[in-house]
Amino acid sequence: MAPTQVIVIGSGFSGLSAATCLADQGYAVTVLEKNSSPGGRARSFSEAGFTYDMGPSWYWMPDVFEHYFQRFGKSTSDYYDLKRLDPSYTVVFGEGDFMDIPASMDGMRKLFESLEEGSARQLDRFLVQAAYKYEVGINQLVYKPGRSVTEFMNPRLLLDVLRMDVFQSIHKHIRRFFRHEKIIKLMEFPILFLGALPENTPALYSLMNYADISLGTWYPMGGMFKIIEGMVQLAEEKGVTFIYDQDVQRIEVQNGIATQVLTTTDIYNADVVVASADYHHVEKELLPKASRSYSDKYWEERVMAPSSLLFYLGVNKRLKNLRHHNLFFDEDFGPHAHEIYTDPKWPGKPLFYVSAPSVTDPSVAPAGCENLFVLIPVAPGLQDTAEVREKYYHLVMDRLEKLTKQDIRGSVIYKRSYAHNDFISDYNAFKGNAYGLANTLMQTALLKPSLKSKKVKNLFYTGQLTVPGPGVPPSLISGQVVAGEVAKEYAAPVSVKA
Repeated sequence: MAPTQVIVIGSGFSGLSAATCLADQGYAVTVLEKNSSPGGRARSFSEAGFTYDMGPSWYWMPDVFEHYFQRFGKSTSDYYDLKRLDPSYTVVFGEGDFMDIPASMDGMRKLFESLEEGSARQLDRFLVQAAYKYEVGINQLVYKPGRSVTEFMNPRLLLDVLRMDVFQSIHKHIRRFFRHEKIIKLMEFPILFLGALPENTPALYSLMNYADISLGTWYPMGGMFKIIEGMVQLAEEKGVTFIYDQDVQRIEVQNGIATQVLTTTDIYNADVVVASADYHHVEKELLPKASRSYSDKYWEERVMAPSSLLFYLGVNKRLKNLRHHNLFFDEDFGPHAHEIYTDPKWPGKPLFYVSAPSVTDPSVAPAGCENLFVLIPVAPGLQDTAEVREKYYHLVMDRLEKLTKQDIRGSVIYKRSYAHNDFISDYNAFKGNAYGLANTLMQTALLKPSLKSKKVKNLFYTGQLTVPGPGVPPSLISGQVVAGEVAKEYAAPVSVKA
Protein backbone atom coordinates (compact mmCIF):
# COMPACT_ATOMS: atom_id res chain seq x y z
CA MET A 1 0.00 0.00 0.00
CA ALA A 2 1.28 3.49 -0.85
CA PRO A 3 2.09 5.68 2.16
CA THR A 4 -0.57 8.17 3.23
CA GLN A 5 -0.16 11.46 1.35
CA VAL A 6 0.19 14.40 3.73
CA ILE A 7 0.08 17.99 2.49
CA VAL A 8 1.67 20.49 4.86
CA ILE A 9 0.76 24.13 4.20
CA GLY A 10 3.63 26.39 5.23
CA SER A 11 7.32 25.84 5.98
CA GLY A 12 7.83 27.70 9.23
CA PHE A 13 9.25 25.94 12.29
CA SER A 14 6.03 24.06 13.03
CA GLY A 15 5.46 23.01 9.42
CA LEU A 16 9.03 21.77 9.01
CA SER A 17 8.83 19.91 12.31
CA ALA A 18 5.53 18.22 11.46
CA ALA A 19 6.64 17.33 7.93
CA THR A 20 9.90 15.75 9.07
CA CYS A 21 8.31 13.74 11.88
CA LEU A 22 5.64 12.37 9.54
CA ALA A 23 8.09 11.56 6.74
CA ASP A 24 10.26 9.72 9.28
CA GLN A 25 7.26 7.48 10.01
CA GLY A 26 6.72 6.59 6.37
CA TYR A 27 4.20 9.16 5.20
CA ALA A 28 4.59 10.76 1.78
CA VAL A 29 4.88 14.44 2.70
CA THR A 30 4.72 17.49 0.46
CA VAL A 31 5.22 20.98 1.86
CA LEU A 32 3.54 23.85 -0.01
CA GLU A 33 5.16 27.19 0.72
CA LYS A 34 3.60 30.51 -0.30
CA ASN A 35 6.95 32.30 -0.52
CA SER A 36 10.01 31.56 -2.63
CA SER A 37 12.06 30.27 0.31
CA PRO A 38 11.36 28.26 3.48
CA GLY A 39 11.14 29.46 7.05
CA GLY A 40 7.97 31.52 7.31
CA ARG A 41 8.66 34.35 9.74
CA ALA A 42 12.19 32.97 10.13
CA ARG A 43 13.13 33.66 6.51
CA SER A 44 16.30 35.50 5.59
CA PHE A 45 17.31 37.95 2.88
CA SER A 46 20.54 39.57 1.70
CA GLU A 47 21.08 43.05 0.31
CA ALA A 48 24.13 45.27 -0.19
CA GLY A 49 26.39 42.66 1.39
CA PHE A 50 24.25 42.36 4.55
CA THR A 51 22.36 39.22 5.58
CA TYR A 52 19.23 39.72 7.69
CA ASP A 53 17.11 37.33 9.72
CA MET A 54 13.61 38.58 9.03
CA GLY A 55 11.96 37.51 12.29
CA PRO A 56 13.20 35.48 15.27
CA SER A 57 16.55 36.64 16.58
CA TRP A 58 16.72 35.03 20.06
CA TYR A 59 17.92 31.46 20.50
CA TRP A 60 16.62 30.27 23.86
CA MET A 61 15.86 26.77 25.19
CA PRO A 62 18.73 25.04 23.36
CA ASP A 63 17.60 21.71 24.79
CA VAL A 64 14.36 21.88 22.75
CA PHE A 65 16.31 22.20 19.51
CA GLU A 66 18.75 19.47 20.52
CA HIS A 67 15.95 17.09 21.46
CA TYR A 68 14.29 17.73 18.11
CA PHE A 69 17.33 16.75 16.08
CA GLN A 70 18.05 13.82 18.40
CA ARG A 71 14.68 12.32 17.41
CA PHE A 72 16.34 11.51 14.12
CA GLY A 73 19.74 10.49 15.43
CA LYS A 74 21.20 13.92 14.71
CA SER A 75 22.50 16.91 16.66
CA THR A 76 22.26 20.65 16.16
CA SER A 77 26.02 20.59 15.57
CA ASP A 78 25.42 18.52 12.44
CA TYR A 79 23.71 21.54 10.90
CA TYR A 80 24.92 24.72 12.56
CA ASP A 81 27.48 26.11 14.99
CA LEU A 82 26.09 27.53 18.24
CA LYS A 83 27.81 30.20 20.30
CA ARG A 84 26.70 31.23 23.77
CA LEU A 85 26.56 35.00 24.15
CA ASP A 86 28.27 36.67 27.11
CA PRO A 87 26.86 39.04 28.10
CA SER A 88 23.54 37.49 27.16
CA TYR A 89 22.14 40.93 26.35
CA THR A 90 22.20 44.51 27.54
CA VAL A 91 19.36 46.50 29.08
CA VAL A 92 19.49 50.26 28.56
CA PHE A 93 17.62 52.17 31.27
CA GLY A 94 18.78 55.64 30.24
CA GLU A 95 21.80 57.74 29.30
CA GLY A 96 24.90 56.14 30.78
CA ASP A 97 22.73 53.52 32.48
CA PHE A 98 23.54 50.27 30.66
CA MET A 99 23.24 46.89 32.37
CA ASP A 100 25.07 43.92 30.86
CA ILE A 101 23.39 40.62 31.74
CA PRO A 102 26.16 38.10 32.44
CA ALA A 103 25.99 34.53 31.19
CA SER A 104 27.28 32.99 34.42
CA MET A 105 25.13 32.35 37.49
CA ASP A 106 27.85 33.81 39.70
CA GLY A 107 27.76 36.98 37.64
CA MET A 108 23.96 37.15 37.89
CA ARG A 109 24.04 36.77 41.67
CA LYS A 110 26.59 39.57 41.97
CA LEU A 111 24.52 41.80 39.68
CA PHE A 112 21.34 41.23 41.67
CA GLU A 113 23.09 41.72 45.00
CA SER A 114 24.57 45.02 43.77
CA LEU A 115 21.03 46.28 43.19
CA GLU A 116 19.19 44.85 46.19
CA GLU A 117 20.67 43.33 49.32
CA GLY A 118 19.62 39.71 49.74
CA SER A 119 18.38 39.40 46.16
CA ALA A 120 21.07 36.88 45.19
CA ARG A 121 19.59 34.43 47.68
CA GLN A 122 16.11 35.28 46.43
CA LEU A 123 17.24 34.65 42.86
CA ASP A 124 18.39 31.17 43.86
CA ARG A 125 14.98 30.48 45.45
CA PHE A 126 13.14 31.87 42.44
CA LEU A 127 15.14 29.75 40.00
CA VAL A 128 14.58 26.53 41.96
CA GLN A 129 10.85 27.00 41.41
CA ALA A 130 11.37 28.14 37.82
CA ALA A 131 13.51 25.08 37.07
CA TYR A 132 10.73 22.82 38.35
CA LYS A 133 8.21 24.62 36.13
CA TYR A 134 10.53 24.30 33.16
CA GLU A 135 10.96 20.57 33.71
CA VAL A 136 7.22 19.95 33.98
CA GLY A 137 6.09 22.63 31.54
CA ILE A 138 8.54 22.09 28.69
CA ASN A 139 9.11 18.37 29.08
CA GLN A 140 5.52 17.37 29.86
CA LEU A 141 2.73 19.93 29.49
CA VAL A 142 3.72 21.46 26.14
CA TYR A 143 3.75 18.03 24.54
CA LYS A 144 0.07 17.58 25.39
CA PRO A 145 -2.18 18.08 22.34
CA GLY A 146 -4.80 19.89 24.41
CA ARG A 147 -7.74 17.98 22.95
CA SER A 148 -9.23 16.52 26.14
CA VAL A 149 -9.18 17.15 29.86
CA THR A 150 -8.31 13.46 30.29
CA GLU A 151 -4.77 14.29 29.15
CA PHE A 152 -4.28 15.92 32.55
CA MET A 153 -5.96 13.22 34.67
CA ASN A 154 -2.69 11.78 35.90
CA PRO A 155 -2.62 12.40 39.69
CA ARG A 156 1.07 13.29 39.64
CA LEU A 157 0.57 15.69 36.74
CA LEU A 158 -2.43 17.31 38.45
CA LEU A 159 -0.29 17.86 41.53
CA ASP A 160 2.46 19.30 39.36
CA VAL A 161 0.00 21.70 37.72
CA LEU A 162 -1.24 22.89 41.10
CA ARG A 163 2.34 23.55 42.19
CA MET A 164 3.08 25.61 39.09
CA ASP A 165 1.24 28.80 40.11
CA VAL A 166 -1.11 28.60 37.13
CA PHE A 167 -3.68 30.82 38.87
CA GLN A 168 -1.26 33.51 40.05
CA SER A 169 0.11 36.16 37.71
CA ILE A 170 3.81 36.41 36.95
CA HIS A 171 3.47 40.09 37.95
CA LYS A 172 2.63 39.14 41.56
CA HIS A 173 4.97 36.17 41.60
CA ILE A 174 8.08 38.21 40.77
CA ARG A 175 7.22 40.81 43.40
CA ARG A 176 7.12 38.12 46.06
CA PHE A 177 10.88 37.80 45.60
CA PHE A 178 12.19 41.19 44.48
CA ARG A 179 11.58 44.90 45.12
CA HIS A 180 14.15 46.74 43.03
CA GLU A 181 12.59 48.29 39.93
CA LYS A 182 15.40 47.26 37.59
CA ILE A 183 15.32 43.65 38.76
CA ILE A 184 11.55 43.54 38.28
CA LYS A 185 11.88 44.92 34.74
CA LEU A 186 14.58 42.40 33.99
CA MET A 187 12.51 39.49 35.30
CA GLU A 188 9.38 40.61 33.45
CA PHE A 189 11.17 41.05 30.14
CA PRO A 190 10.94 37.39 28.95
CA ILE A 191 7.16 37.55 29.36
CA LEU A 192 7.04 39.96 26.43
CA PHE A 193 7.80 36.96 24.20
CA LEU A 194 4.46 35.47 25.29
CA GLY A 195 2.40 38.34 23.98
CA ALA A 196 0.54 39.44 27.12
CA LEU A 197 0.90 41.75 30.10
CA PRO A 198 2.65 40.28 33.16
CA GLU A 199 -0.59 40.91 35.08
CA ASN A 200 -2.43 38.56 32.69
CA THR A 201 0.27 35.90 32.31
CA PRO A 202 0.28 32.90 34.66
CA ALA A 203 3.26 32.58 37.01
CA LEU A 204 3.87 29.22 35.36
CA TYR A 205 5.87 31.21 32.84
CA SER A 206 8.65 31.99 35.27
CA LEU A 207 10.01 28.99 33.38
CA MET A 208 11.02 31.64 30.82
CA ASN A 209 13.30 33.21 33.43
CA TYR A 210 14.92 29.82 33.90
CA ALA A 211 15.43 29.60 30.14
CA ASP A 212 16.93 33.09 30.12
CA ILE A 213 19.19 32.95 33.16
CA SER A 214 20.11 29.28 33.57
CA LEU A 215 20.07 27.97 30.00
CA GLY A 216 21.41 31.12 28.41
CA THR A 217 21.19 33.08 25.17
CA TRP A 218 22.79 31.51 22.12
CA TYR A 219 23.40 32.39 18.49
CA PRO A 220 23.73 30.08 15.46
CA MET A 221 26.68 31.46 13.50
CA GLY A 222 25.46 32.75 10.15
CA GLY A 223 22.09 33.69 11.60
CA MET A 224 18.83 32.12 12.75
CA PHE A 225 18.10 31.03 9.18
CA LYS A 226 20.83 28.41 9.65
CA ILE A 227 18.32 26.52 11.80
CA ILE A 228 15.81 26.58 8.95
CA GLU A 229 18.45 25.41 6.50
CA GLY A 230 19.32 22.54 8.83
CA MET A 231 15.68 21.57 9.30
CA VAL A 232 15.04 21.63 5.54
CA GLN A 233 18.13 19.51 4.92
CA LEU A 234 16.98 16.98 7.51
CA ALA A 235 13.44 16.98 6.07
CA GLU A 236 14.76 16.29 2.60
CA GLU A 237 16.93 13.51 3.98
CA LYS A 238 13.69 11.97 5.26
CA GLY A 239 12.02 12.31 1.87
CA VAL A 240 9.94 15.49 2.28
CA THR A 241 9.17 17.29 -0.99
CA PHE A 242 9.19 21.12 -0.93
CA ILE A 243 7.35 23.17 -3.53
CA TYR A 244 7.74 26.94 -3.28
CA ASP A 245 5.70 29.85 -4.66
CA GLN A 246 2.54 27.86 -3.96
CA ASP A 247 -0.11 30.25 -2.67
CA VAL A 248 -2.89 27.97 -1.41
CA GLN A 249 -6.32 29.20 -2.49
CA ARG A 250 -8.67 26.51 -1.27
CA ILE A 251 -8.97 23.23 0.60
CA GLU A 252 -11.53 21.03 -1.12
CA VAL A 253 -13.81 19.27 1.39
CA GLN A 254 -16.17 16.41 0.56
CA ASN A 255 -18.35 14.75 3.20
CA GLY A 256 -16.25 16.23 5.99
CA ILE A 257 -12.94 15.09 4.52
CA ALA A 258 -10.25 17.29 2.92
CA THR A 259 -9.48 15.73 -0.46
CA GLN A 260 -7.44 18.32 -2.31
CA VAL A 261 -5.36 21.44 -1.75
CA LEU A 262 -5.61 23.97 -4.58
CA THR A 263 -2.96 26.62 -5.22
CA THR A 264 -2.86 29.35 -7.85
CA THR A 265 -1.12 26.94 -10.23
CA ASP A 266 -1.71 23.32 -9.14
CA ILE A 267 -3.98 20.81 -7.43
CA TYR A 268 -2.61 18.40 -4.80
CA ASN A 269 -4.46 15.30 -3.62
CA ALA A 270 -4.35 14.71 0.13
CA ASP A 271 -5.17 11.99 2.65
CA VAL A 272 -4.24 14.34 5.49
CA VAL A 273 -3.74 18.13 5.55
CA VAL A 274 -1.60 19.85 8.18
CA ALA A 275 -2.00 23.63 8.16
CA SER A 276 1.06 25.45 9.44
CA ALA A 277 -0.26 28.63 7.86
CA ASP A 278 -2.21 31.24 9.84
CA TYR A 279 -5.10 29.37 11.53
CA HIS A 280 -7.61 32.19 11.04
CA HIS A 281 -6.71 32.53 7.36
CA VAL A 282 -7.12 28.81 6.73
CA GLU A 283 -10.52 28.80 8.41
CA LYS A 284 -11.79 32.04 6.89
CA GLU A 285 -10.34 31.93 3.39
CA LEU A 286 -9.44 28.34 2.48
CA LEU A 287 -12.35 26.32 3.88
CA PRO A 288 -16.01 26.31 2.88
CA LYS A 289 -18.09 28.13 5.48
CA ALA A 290 -19.75 24.90 6.65
CA SER A 291 -16.31 23.42 7.39
CA ARG A 292 -15.12 26.16 9.75
CA SER A 293 -14.71 25.32 13.43
CA TYR A 294 -14.84 28.87 14.78
CA SER A 295 -17.03 31.89 14.13
CA ASP A 296 -15.93 35.41 13.27
CA LYS A 297 -17.02 36.43 16.78
CA TYR A 298 -14.73 33.80 18.30
CA TRP A 299 -11.72 35.16 16.44
CA GLU A 300 -12.51 38.77 17.27
CA GLU A 301 -12.58 37.85 20.95
CA ARG A 302 -9.13 36.24 20.91
CA VAL A 303 -6.36 38.17 22.64
CA MET A 304 -3.60 38.46 20.09
CA ALA A 305 0.09 38.88 20.79
CA PRO A 306 1.60 42.11 19.46
CA SER A 307 2.62 42.94 15.96
CA SER A 308 5.95 44.62 15.26
CA LEU A 309 7.39 47.49 13.31
CA LEU A 310 10.78 46.30 12.11
CA PHE A 311 13.71 48.05 10.48
CA TYR A 312 16.56 46.22 8.76
CA LEU A 313 19.49 48.63 8.58
CA GLY A 314 22.96 48.45 7.04
CA VAL A 315 25.47 50.88 8.52
CA ASN A 316 28.78 51.64 6.77
CA LYS A 317 30.79 51.81 10.00
CA ARG A 318 31.18 49.89 13.24
CA LEU A 319 29.10 51.23 16.12
CA LYS A 320 29.96 51.67 19.78
CA ASN A 321 27.94 50.98 22.93
CA LEU A 322 25.92 48.14 21.37
CA ARG A 323 25.93 44.44 22.19
CA HIS A 324 24.43 41.65 20.10
CA HIS A 325 21.04 42.04 21.87
CA ASN A 326 20.00 45.42 23.30
CA LEU A 327 16.75 46.19 25.14
CA PHE A 328 15.89 49.88 25.42
CA PHE A 329 13.85 50.35 28.59
CA ASP A 330 14.52 54.08 28.86
CA GLU A 331 10.78 54.79 28.88
CA ASP A 332 8.02 53.48 31.14
CA PHE A 333 6.53 50.25 29.78
CA GLY A 334 3.17 50.97 31.43
CA PRO A 335 1.86 53.45 28.84
CA HIS A 336 3.37 51.45 25.97
CA ALA A 337 1.70 48.26 27.24
CA HIS A 338 -1.61 50.12 27.54
CA GLU A 339 -1.26 51.18 23.89
CA ILE A 340 -0.67 47.56 22.86
CA TYR A 341 -3.21 45.65 24.95
CA THR A 342 -5.84 47.96 26.43
CA ASP A 343 -6.32 50.87 24.06
CA PRO A 344 -4.65 49.79 20.80
CA LYS A 345 -2.90 52.66 19.05
CA TRP A 346 0.52 53.61 17.78
CA PRO A 347 2.60 54.21 20.93
CA GLY A 348 3.76 57.59 22.18
CA LYS A 349 7.02 56.53 23.81
CA PRO A 350 7.66 52.92 22.85
CA LEU A 351 10.24 50.59 24.25
CA PHE A 352 12.28 48.96 21.51
CA TYR A 353 14.89 46.29 20.81
CA VAL A 354 18.02 46.38 18.68
CA SER A 355 19.91 43.34 17.50
CA ALA A 356 23.43 43.84 16.12
CA PRO A 357 24.42 40.31 15.06
CA SER A 358 27.55 41.65 13.33
CA VAL A 359 28.95 42.24 16.82
CA THR A 360 29.17 38.44 17.13
CA ASP A 361 29.20 37.30 13.51
CA PRO A 362 31.25 39.16 10.87
CA SER A 363 29.67 37.09 8.09
CA VAL A 364 26.37 39.04 8.21
CA ALA A 365 27.85 42.42 7.20
CA PRO A 366 30.61 43.74 4.93
CA ALA A 367 33.95 44.41 6.60
CA GLY A 368 33.84 47.51 8.78
CA CYS A 369 30.03 47.67 8.70
CA GLU A 370 27.22 46.96 11.18
CA ASN A 371 24.03 44.97 10.67
CA LEU A 372 21.09 46.30 12.71
CA PHE A 373 17.64 44.81 13.32
CA VAL A 374 15.31 47.23 15.14
CA LEU A 375 11.97 46.09 16.57
CA ILE A 376 9.14 48.11 18.12
CA PRO A 377 6.31 46.00 19.58
CA VAL A 378 2.94 47.46 18.61
CA ALA A 379 -0.71 46.47 18.75
CA PRO A 380 -2.07 44.26 15.98
CA GLY A 381 -4.72 45.66 13.66
CA LEU A 382 -3.32 49.20 13.38
CA GLN A 383 -3.32 51.26 10.19
CA ASP A 384 0.12 50.79 8.67
CA THR A 385 1.37 53.52 6.34
CA ALA A 386 4.74 54.63 4.98
CA GLU A 387 4.35 57.93 6.85
CA VAL A 388 3.80 56.17 10.19
CA ARG A 389 6.81 53.92 9.63
CA GLU A 390 9.05 56.87 8.83
CA LYS A 391 7.84 58.76 11.91
CA TYR A 392 8.79 55.85 14.17
CA TYR A 393 12.10 55.31 12.42
CA HIS A 394 13.19 58.80 13.37
CA LEU A 395 11.63 58.59 16.84
CA VAL A 396 13.64 55.46 17.64
CA MET A 397 16.81 56.64 15.93
CA ASP A 398 16.72 59.88 17.91
CA ARG A 399 16.79 57.89 21.12
CA LEU A 400 19.26 55.28 19.86
CA GLU A 401 21.74 57.94 18.78
CA LYS A 402 21.34 59.88 22.02
CA LEU A 403 21.72 56.84 24.26
CA THR A 404 24.67 55.32 22.40
CA LYS A 405 26.26 58.75 21.80
CA GLN A 406 26.88 58.51 18.06
CA ASP A 407 25.44 59.43 14.68
CA ILE A 408 23.89 56.42 12.95
CA ARG A 409 21.37 57.71 10.40
CA GLY A 410 24.04 59.49 8.38
CA SER A 411 25.85 56.19 7.91
CA VAL A 412 22.83 54.04 6.95
CA ILE A 413 23.44 52.64 3.46
CA TYR A 414 20.58 50.12 3.45
CA LYS A 415 17.13 50.45 5.02
CA ARG A 416 14.00 48.33 4.83
CA SER A 417 10.89 48.49 7.02
CA TYR A 418 8.39 45.73 7.78
CA ALA A 419 5.08 45.90 9.65
CA HIS A 420 1.40 44.87 9.66
CA ASN A 421 0.82 45.05 5.92
CA ASP A 422 3.85 42.86 5.28
CA PHE A 423 2.83 40.28 7.89
CA ILE A 424 -0.54 40.08 6.17
CA SER A 425 0.88 39.98 2.65
CA ASP A 426 3.64 37.44 3.35
CA TYR A 427 1.98 35.23 5.99
CA ASN A 428 -1.77 36.05 5.90
CA ALA A 429 -1.30 36.97 9.57
CA PHE A 430 -4.53 37.68 11.44
CA LYS A 431 -4.64 41.44 12.12
CA GLY A 432 -1.00 41.61 11.04
CA ASN A 433 0.16 39.95 14.26
CA ALA A 434 3.80 38.93 14.59
CA TYR A 435 3.69 36.38 17.43
CA GLY A 436 0.33 34.63 17.29
CA LEU A 437 -2.06 34.13 20.20
CA ALA A 438 -1.23 35.65 23.57
CA ASN A 439 -0.51 33.16 26.36
CA THR A 440 -3.16 34.31 28.81
CA LEU A 441 -4.74 31.93 31.33
CA MET A 442 -7.95 31.78 29.27
CA GLN A 443 -5.95 30.91 26.15
CA THR A 444 -3.92 28.04 27.55
CA ALA A 445 -3.97 24.33 26.58
CA LEU A 446 -7.60 23.23 26.08
CA LEU A 447 -8.67 26.86 25.70
CA LYS A 448 -6.61 27.46 22.56
CA PRO A 449 -7.95 26.82 19.05
CA SER A 450 -7.84 23.04 18.63
CA LEU A 451 -4.99 21.44 16.72
CA LYS A 452 -7.61 19.30 14.94
CA SER A 453 -10.52 20.69 12.95
CA LYS A 454 -13.90 20.08 14.53
CA LYS A 455 -15.56 19.84 11.11
CA VAL A 456 -12.97 18.28 8.78
CA LYS A 457 -11.85 14.82 9.88
CA ASN A 458 -8.36 14.84 8.35
CA LEU A 459 -7.42 18.51 8.82
CA PHE A 460 -4.90 19.39 11.54
CA TYR A 461 -3.34 22.68 12.61
CA THR A 462 0.09 23.51 13.96
CA GLY A 463 1.93 26.72 14.86
CA GLN A 464 1.59 29.76 17.06
CA LEU A 465 -2.22 30.03 17.01
CA THR A 466 -2.71 26.59 18.54
CA VAL A 467 -0.95 24.49 21.19
CA PRO A 468 1.45 25.04 22.82
CA GLY A 469 1.71 28.71 21.81
CA PRO A 470 3.92 31.47 20.38
CA GLY A 471 7.68 31.43 20.07
CA VAL A 472 10.24 29.35 18.19
CA PRO A 473 10.66 26.44 20.66
CA PRO A 474 6.86 26.06 21.13
CA SER A 475 6.38 26.08 17.35
CA LEU A 476 9.06 23.42 16.98
CA ILE A 477 7.22 21.34 19.58
CA SER A 478 3.83 22.06 18.00
CA GLY A 479 4.87 20.28 14.82
CA GLN A 480 5.95 17.22 16.77
CA VAL A 481 2.70 17.16 18.71
CA VAL A 482 0.49 17.36 15.62
CA ALA A 483 2.55 14.66 13.90
CA GLY A 484 1.81 12.42 16.86
CA GLU A 485 -1.91 13.13 16.59
CA VAL A 486 -1.92 12.35 12.87
CA ALA A 487 -0.11 9.09 13.54
CA LYS A 488 -2.63 8.07 16.19
CA GLU A 489 -5.47 8.31 13.70
CA TYR A 490 -3.80 7.23 10.49
CA ALA A 491 -1.06 4.82 11.61
CA ALA A 492 0.36 3.11 14.69
CA PRO A 493 0.59 5.40 17.75
CA VAL A 494 3.84 7.30 18.12
CA SER A 495 5.36 9.15 21.06
CA VAL A 496 6.01 12.85 20.43
CA LYS A 497 8.40 13.24 23.32
CA ALA A 498 12.03 13.64 22.37
